[in-house]
Amino acid sequence: MMSLFSTVIVRPPSDSLTRCVSTNPLRHSVDPGAAARQHRDYVNVLREHGIEVLYLDPKPGLPDSVFVQDTAVVGAKSRTAVIARFGEASRRGEEKDVKLLLQGMGYQISEIVEPGTLEGGDVLVTDFGVIFVGLSKRTNSAGIEQFSQIFKNIEIVGVPVKRALHLLSAVSYLGNRTFAIVPEYVDASYFEGYKLIRVPFDEAYAANMLYLGDRYVVMPAGYPKTAEKLRREGYRPIEVDVSEFWKCDGGVTCLSLPLYNVL
Repeated sequence: MMSLFSTVIVRPPSDSLTRCVSTNPLRHSVDPGAAARQHRDYVNVLREHGIEVLYLDPKPGLPDSVFVQDTAVVGAKSRTAVIARFGEASRRGEEKDVKLLLQGMGYQISEIVEPGTLEGGDVLVTDFGVIFVGLSKRTNSAGIEQFSQIFKNIEIVGVPVKRALHLLSAVSYLGNRTFAIVPEYVDASYFEGYKLIRVPFDEAYAANMLYLGDRYVVMPAGYPKTAEKLRREGYRPIEVDVSEFWKCDGGVTCLSLPLYNVL
Protein backbone atom coordinates (compact mmCIF):
# COMPACT_ATOMS: atom_id res chain seq x y z
CA MET A 1 0.00 0.00 0.00
CA MET A 2 1.24 3.49 -0.83
CA SER A 3 1.97 5.48 2.33
CA LEU A 4 -0.50 8.29 2.91
CA PHE A 5 2.35 10.82 2.91
CA SER A 6 6.14 10.93 2.90
CA THR A 7 6.67 14.67 3.51
CA VAL A 8 5.23 17.03 6.13
CA ILE A 9 5.49 20.71 6.97
CA VAL A 10 5.99 21.68 10.62
CA ARG A 11 6.33 24.91 12.57
CA PRO A 12 8.03 24.95 15.99
CA PRO A 13 6.06 26.58 18.81
CA SER A 14 6.91 30.03 20.10
CA ASP A 15 6.70 31.37 23.65
CA SER A 16 3.32 32.89 22.74
CA LEU A 17 1.78 29.38 22.92
CA THR A 18 0.70 30.41 26.43
CA ARG A 19 -1.97 32.55 24.69
CA CYS A 20 -3.41 29.70 22.61
CA VAL A 21 -7.15 29.48 21.90
CA SER A 22 -8.31 26.63 24.11
CA THR A 23 -11.21 25.36 26.19
CA ASN A 24 -8.78 23.50 28.47
CA PRO A 25 -8.72 24.99 32.00
CA LEU A 26 -4.96 24.29 32.11
CA ARG A 27 -4.22 26.41 29.03
CA HIS A 28 -2.59 29.14 31.12
CA SER A 29 -0.07 26.65 32.53
CA VAL A 30 1.56 25.89 29.15
CA ASP A 31 5.36 25.60 29.51
CA PRO A 32 6.94 26.89 26.27
CA GLY A 33 10.25 25.15 26.97
CA ALA A 34 8.54 21.80 27.50
CA ALA A 35 6.43 22.37 24.38
CA ALA A 36 9.57 23.00 22.32
CA ARG A 37 11.13 19.75 23.61
CA GLN A 38 7.97 17.78 22.92
CA HIS A 39 7.81 19.21 19.40
CA ARG A 40 11.44 18.20 18.72
CA ASP A 41 10.77 14.67 19.97
CA TYR A 42 7.67 14.43 17.77
CA VAL A 43 9.59 15.56 14.68
CA ASN A 44 12.37 13.09 15.47
CA VAL A 45 9.83 10.24 15.47
CA LEU A 46 8.65 11.25 12.01
CA ARG A 47 12.21 11.44 10.70
CA GLU A 48 13.10 8.06 12.20
CA HIS A 49 10.29 6.59 10.09
CA GLY A 50 11.52 8.10 6.85
CA ILE A 51 9.30 11.18 6.73
CA GLU A 52 10.86 14.28 5.15
CA VAL A 53 10.26 17.33 7.35
CA LEU A 54 10.05 20.88 5.98
CA TYR A 55 10.26 23.72 8.51
CA LEU A 56 8.48 27.06 8.73
CA ASP A 57 9.70 29.75 11.12
CA PRO A 58 7.83 30.21 14.41
CA LYS A 59 5.22 32.99 14.41
CA PRO A 60 5.09 34.59 17.87
CA GLY A 61 2.24 36.88 16.78
CA LEU A 62 0.01 33.85 16.10
CA PRO A 63 0.00 31.69 19.26
CA ASP A 64 -1.72 28.65 17.69
CA SER A 65 0.46 28.56 14.58
CA VAL A 66 2.32 25.42 15.74
CA PHE A 67 -0.88 23.57 14.75
CA VAL A 68 0.07 23.81 11.10
CA GLN A 69 -2.23 21.01 9.92
CA ASP A 70 -5.16 23.41 10.05
CA THR A 71 -3.70 25.79 7.44
CA ALA A 72 -4.22 23.69 4.31
CA VAL A 73 -5.00 20.36 2.66
CA VAL A 74 -2.24 19.34 0.26
CA GLY A 75 -2.26 16.72 -2.50
CA ALA A 76 1.27 15.71 -3.55
CA LYS A 77 -0.13 13.51 -6.33
CA SER A 78 -2.42 16.18 -7.82
CA ARG A 79 0.01 19.01 -6.97
CA THR A 80 -3.00 20.85 -5.55
CA ALA A 81 -3.12 22.76 -2.27
CA VAL A 82 -6.31 24.07 -0.69
CA ILE A 83 -5.54 26.96 1.65
CA ALA A 84 -7.82 27.11 4.67
CA ARG A 85 -10.03 29.93 5.81
CA PHE A 86 -10.05 29.61 9.58
CA GLY A 87 -13.33 29.38 11.42
CA GLU A 88 -11.45 30.77 14.43
CA ALA A 89 -10.86 34.37 13.31
CA SER A 90 -7.87 34.92 15.62
CA ARG A 91 -5.94 32.28 13.66
CA ARG A 92 -6.32 33.93 10.26
CA GLY A 93 -2.88 34.75 8.90
CA GLU A 94 -1.28 31.44 9.90
CA GLU A 95 -1.87 30.19 6.35
CA LYS A 96 0.07 32.95 4.55
CA ASP A 97 3.61 31.54 4.66
CA VAL A 98 2.26 28.01 4.10
CA LYS A 99 0.75 29.29 0.85
CA LEU A 100 4.05 30.95 -0.13
CA LEU A 101 6.03 27.78 0.58
CA LEU A 102 3.66 25.62 -1.46
CA GLN A 103 3.60 28.13 -4.33
CA GLY A 104 7.39 28.01 -4.35
CA MET A 105 7.21 24.21 -4.57
CA GLY A 106 5.02 24.49 -7.68
CA TYR A 107 1.65 23.62 -6.20
CA GLN A 108 -1.58 24.81 -7.81
CA ILE A 109 -3.20 26.95 -5.11
CA SER A 110 -6.91 27.12 -4.37
CA GLU A 111 -8.33 29.03 -1.41
CA ILE A 112 -11.46 28.73 0.69
CA VAL A 113 -13.21 32.11 0.57
CA GLU A 114 -15.95 33.87 2.51
CA PRO A 115 -18.55 32.79 3.56
CA GLY A 116 -16.82 29.41 3.62
CA THR A 117 -14.64 28.21 6.47
CA LEU A 118 -12.55 25.06 6.44
CA GLU A 119 -9.71 23.97 8.72
CA GLY A 120 -7.36 21.07 7.97
CA GLY A 121 -8.20 19.38 11.26
CA ASP A 122 -11.63 18.60 9.83
CA VAL A 123 -10.32 16.85 6.70
CA LEU A 124 -9.78 13.09 7.00
CA VAL A 125 -7.97 11.77 3.92
CA THR A 126 -8.05 8.06 3.02
CA ASP A 127 -6.32 5.94 0.38
CA PHE A 128 -9.53 4.60 -1.19
CA GLY A 129 -10.91 7.68 -2.92
CA VAL A 130 -13.04 9.10 -0.11
CA ILE A 131 -12.38 12.18 2.02
CA PHE A 132 -14.45 12.74 5.15
CA VAL A 133 -14.88 16.39 6.13
CA GLY A 134 -16.18 17.46 9.52
CA LEU A 135 -19.04 19.93 9.78
CA SER A 136 -17.90 21.56 12.99
CA LYS A 137 -17.52 24.83 14.88
CA ARG A 138 -14.54 25.55 12.61
CA THR A 139 -15.69 24.22 9.19
CA ASN A 140 -19.04 25.12 7.64
CA SER A 141 -21.14 23.74 4.80
CA ALA A 142 -20.02 26.50 2.40
CA GLY A 143 -16.40 25.54 3.03
CA ILE A 144 -17.13 21.88 2.41
CA GLU A 145 -18.93 22.74 -0.85
CA GLN A 146 -15.96 24.80 -2.06
CA PHE A 147 -13.58 21.99 -1.11
CA SER A 148 -15.66 19.43 -3.03
CA GLN A 149 -15.52 21.62 -6.15
CA ILE A 150 -11.71 21.59 -6.01
CA PHE A 151 -11.43 17.80 -5.63
CA LYS A 152 -14.25 16.88 -8.01
CA ASN A 153 -12.98 13.36 -8.72
CA ILE A 154 -13.00 12.32 -5.07
CA GLU A 155 -16.05 11.41 -3.01
CA ILE A 156 -16.48 13.99 -0.23
CA VAL A 157 -18.54 12.89 2.78
CA GLY A 158 -19.64 15.57 5.26
CA VAL A 159 -19.71 14.35 8.86
CA PRO A 160 -21.35 16.38 11.66
CA VAL A 161 -19.01 16.72 14.64
CA LYS A 162 -20.49 16.90 18.14
CA ARG A 163 -18.53 17.80 21.27
CA ALA A 164 -15.11 17.67 19.56
CA LEU A 165 -13.21 20.63 18.09
CA HIS A 166 -12.46 18.99 14.73
CA LEU A 167 -13.32 15.71 13.00
CA LEU A 168 -9.75 14.49 13.55
CA SER A 169 -10.24 14.99 17.29
CA ALA A 170 -12.76 12.14 17.06
CA VAL A 171 -11.66 9.90 14.15
CA SER A 172 -8.33 8.82 12.64
CA TYR A 173 -7.62 6.76 9.54
CA LEU A 174 -5.20 3.88 10.12
CA GLY A 175 -4.90 2.42 6.62
CA ASN A 176 -6.54 -0.82 5.44
CA ARG A 177 -10.01 0.79 5.55
CA THR A 178 -9.72 0.98 9.34
CA PHE A 179 -10.64 3.92 11.56
CA ALA A 180 -10.14 4.70 15.24
CA ILE A 181 -13.24 6.50 16.49
CA VAL A 182 -14.91 7.97 19.58
CA PRO A 183 -18.61 7.20 18.94
CA GLU A 184 -19.68 9.76 21.55
CA TYR A 185 -18.10 12.50 19.42
CA VAL A 186 -19.19 11.49 15.93
CA ASP A 187 -21.91 9.23 14.52
CA ALA A 188 -20.21 5.94 13.63
CA SER A 189 -22.84 5.22 10.95
CA TYR A 190 -20.92 7.57 8.62
CA PHE A 191 -18.17 4.94 8.68
CA GLU A 192 -20.44 1.93 8.20
CA GLY A 193 -18.79 -0.82 6.17
CA TYR A 194 -15.29 -0.04 7.42
CA LYS A 195 -13.40 -1.60 10.30
CA LEU A 196 -13.74 0.52 13.45
CA ILE A 197 -11.52 0.52 16.52
CA ARG A 198 -13.52 2.20 19.26
CA VAL A 199 -11.49 4.48 21.51
CA PRO A 200 -12.80 4.44 25.11
CA PHE A 201 -14.57 7.68 26.02
CA ASP A 202 -12.29 8.20 29.02
CA GLU A 203 -9.33 8.10 26.60
CA ALA A 204 -11.02 10.16 23.87
CA TYR A 205 -7.95 12.39 23.37
CA ALA A 206 -6.10 9.33 22.04
CA ALA A 207 -8.42 9.14 19.01
CA ASN A 208 -6.25 11.78 17.35
CA MET A 209 -3.53 9.56 15.85
CA LEU A 210 -1.12 9.84 12.93
CA TYR A 211 -0.71 6.73 10.77
CA LEU A 212 2.80 6.46 9.30
CA GLY A 213 2.28 3.24 7.34
CA ASP A 214 3.71 -0.24 8.00
CA ARG A 215 1.34 -0.49 11.01
CA TYR A 216 3.11 2.33 12.89
CA VAL A 217 0.77 4.79 14.62
CA VAL A 218 1.87 7.93 16.47
CA MET A 219 -0.41 8.52 19.45
CA PRO A 220 -0.30 10.56 22.67
CA ALA A 221 1.39 8.95 25.65
CA GLY A 222 -0.67 7.95 28.66
CA TYR A 223 -3.65 6.15 27.10
CA PRO A 224 -2.94 2.46 27.81
CA LYS A 225 -6.34 1.01 26.88
CA THR A 226 -6.18 2.56 23.43
CA ALA A 227 -2.55 1.51 22.91
CA GLU A 228 -3.44 -2.06 23.87
CA LYS A 229 -6.42 -2.09 21.47
CA LEU A 230 -4.10 -1.01 18.67
CA ARG A 231 -1.56 -3.72 19.53
CA ARG A 232 -4.30 -6.36 19.54
CA GLU A 233 -5.23 -5.26 16.00
CA GLY A 234 -1.63 -5.67 14.83
CA TYR A 235 -0.61 -2.00 15.00
CA ARG A 236 2.62 -0.67 16.47
CA PRO A 237 1.78 2.38 18.58
CA ILE A 238 4.48 5.00 19.10
CA GLU A 239 3.59 7.00 22.19
CA VAL A 240 4.77 10.62 22.28
CA ASP A 241 4.34 13.18 25.03
CA VAL A 242 2.22 16.03 23.67
CA SER A 243 0.81 17.12 27.03
CA GLU A 244 1.66 20.80 26.53
CA PHE A 245 -0.24 20.81 23.24
CA TRP A 246 -3.16 19.00 24.90
CA LYS A 247 -3.54 22.11 27.08
CA CYS A 248 -4.12 24.04 23.83
CA ASP A 249 -6.72 21.61 22.42
CA GLY A 250 -4.10 20.24 20.00
CA GLY A 251 -3.03 16.67 19.26
CA VAL A 252 -0.49 14.66 17.28
CA THR A 253 -2.00 15.27 13.83
CA CYS A 254 -2.29 19.02 14.46
CA LEU A 255 1.50 19.42 14.64
CA SER A 256 2.25 18.51 11.01
CA LEU A 257 0.81 19.27 7.58
CA PRO A 258 1.07 16.16 5.37
CA LEU A 259 1.64 16.38 1.63
CA TYR A 260 -0.65 13.48 0.73
CA ASN A 261 0.64 10.94 -1.79
CA VAL A 262 -2.93 9.68 -2.20
CA LEU A 263 -4.52 13.02 -3.06
